[in-house]
Formats: sequence, C-alpha cells, structure tokens
Amino acid sequence: MRIIAPSFTILDELDQQSLPVRIEYCGRICYKSENRIDSGSAIPFVRKMAENGHNSVLEMGVTTLIATCATPEPIQALFFRQPKFLHIDRLDDRQLLITGSVRAFREMLLFHPDDAISLAIVRFLDSRHPYFFETLPLAADPERAVGVTIEKMGLAAVDRLAPPMHARHRFLAVRFIVNRAVTHELVRHRPCTFLQESQRYCRYSADKFGNEVTFIKPVFFEEDSEEFALWRQSMEMMEARYLRLLETSSPQAARTVLPNSCKTEIIVYANLLEWRHILSLRTSPAAEPSMREVMIPLAEALRQRYPAIFS
Repeated sequence: MRIIAPSFTILDELDQQSLPVRIEYCGRICYKSENRIDSGSAIPFVRKMAENGHNSVLEMGVTTLIATCATPEPIQALFFRQPKFLHIDRLDDRQLLITGSVRAFREMLLFHPDDAISLAIVRFLDSRHPYFFETLPLAADPERAVGVTIEKMGLAAVDRLAPPMHARHRFLAVRFIVNRAVTHELVRHRPCTFLQESQRYCRYSADKFGNEVTFIKPVFFEEDSEEFALWRQSMEMMEARYLRLLETSSPQAARTVLPNSCKTEIIVYANLLEWRHILSLRTSPAAEPSMREVMIPLAEALRQRYPAIFS
C-alpha cells in the first residue's frame, strides 16, 4: 500500500507538440501505458483510435484555424447548421476564427458532408494528418470547397488574441493526481474533455504499479490522529481484498471493493473561459475540501500565466 499527496501539472510543454503526439500522451493515461510512447508510436496510436471510433481520445487534439471565404454564403450556411463543439468568432464578413478538436471536425464532415467550410477544413487537416480521416468518406464533389481557404493559427498567435477571444480559443490541459471522489465531481463540467486512468483495465497487482494500490492522503485527518489510523487500516483491508480478488477475477470485477480514496489520474482539457468557470466554483469556501486542495494552487498558477483572464 502506498499513500501520496494530491497534485496537478499544467501541460504547457504538451501544447508545443503535434496533434498526434498530444493525443497519444493523453490517451495512454487510461491504460497507464505511457511506457509505450516512443518517437514513432503516436501516428499508429491515433490511427487506431480513429479506426475504432474512440472519439473521446480524439477530443484531446485541438487546433485553431482561419477560414477565409470568397463570398459570405459559406459562412451563413455554416451557422445555419449550428455546428457543435466548435468555437467560432467572426473576424469580418468573410473570415472566421474556428477552434475545434479532431473529433468535432470529423463529426462536422459526417453530419454535414455538403458544408463548404467543413469540407475545406477536413481537406486542409487531411493533407497534414490523413490518419484522422482514413475511415471517413470525403465529399465526392471537391468543388464544394472552392472559394474557401484554410490556414492554421499557431499557438503564439492565439496567445496574442484579445482577452475575450483568447479565453474562448486557448485550450489548456491539466493532469490531476487525486482521489476518485474529486474526479467524480470534475467530470460534471460538461464543456470539458476528460481522459482518466481506468480501474477497469489497470491491474494494480502488476509490476508497473508496484504490486500495490495507491491511495491519496485525505485532507481531513492529521497523520497522528486516531481518525487517520482508522482510515489507513481501512485502506489496508481494501487493498488486501482487492489483491485477493485479482487471483480469480478480472480487474473490472475486483475494482468493486476499491474506495473513493484510491489514487487516479485524469487529464482535464478545456478552454480558458471554462477553466475560469471551474475555478470560480471549485475554489469557493463551499467547495469540497479535497477539491480546494488542488484547485486553489491551480488558480494561482493560472493567474500568473494569464492575468488578464484569471485576475
């Protein structure tokens, strides 16, 4: 049995990586298979995710694009279709700033294959990342995208946008190591994307987990208190029951005895506007103490990075 403190990591360096590298890093947290990451593993991984329809993993790859149209009609048609999960700002009558995930762009093509801007975006991304779209039929008539040009806005340019637009188009991933009670609350924030360590597939009796269950130290009890001793005794008992069940059962069956105190890892991905909303709720005095334990220092870290948004 192992006891650790909760923590978080703002994944700044991940922002600088390519779409497949970002998606693989986040996707492998579910199975705790980060040890399989190497210089050539990202594209086979994301190709498999796309082929198998693991859409939540594809939400971890977000890009910002500028769509320029020769006439206003394609913009009117796009808004008429009420695109989901895209953040769109109008730069002028014929130009849009569009931020979305690989999943969002794939689904726009699936649901609106005749939309000129959606088709132009997918053709643009397909020329750079064909593995995301190999299983999808591109429109038979490429002429539908004529008159629409797409260019990528780099992260540095996104960070130079004015605060309201910056908050909508700048996405940020944070990796939390917390207990499962905290993640049960985190996943209620619907505009986010989440990938979490899976007790269904992770076998904690394996060597890579140290042949033990890891628990998060509770914020409620001092280590020398009677309450902490009782909590520790309970965790030791649950670990023993879990490891015993693994001798004859699958991880998804054995996990049924594991408590909320179990350590888990989760990546939360959202734009800065949603992070501001999350922090306003989860740092308040009414928030759950274990949540405040990580969210208050996260709020301070984001204030230092983006003072115009989190001041």
